[in-house]
Amino acid sequence: MNKQELVDKVAKMTAFSKKNVQAVIDSVTDAVMDTVKKGDKVTLVGFGTFSSIKRAARKGRNPQTGKEIKIAARRSPKFSAGKLFKEKVK
Repeated sequence: MNKQELVDKVAKMTAFSKKNVQAVIDSVTDAVMDTVKKGDKVTLVGFGTFSSIKRAARKGRNPQTGKEIKIAARRSPKFSAGKLFKEKVK
């Protein structure tokens, strides 16, 4: 399911206009990304938790040349599914 299909489905489920649903979904995703970017967690009970993790610097290899390269430390997004989400997928 892509974003537009999600908008269509939520619009049918709620009887809101697709334009309003699109605005809400955009706002929710922006709020989640901004919060995680700051280093905080976003927990939606039953659905899951969005957070960020720190990845240490490490050495890697260029697959074309085999030459060793340095990979810089960085933060990456992480999602942990909630209990209800896990049970529904099972």
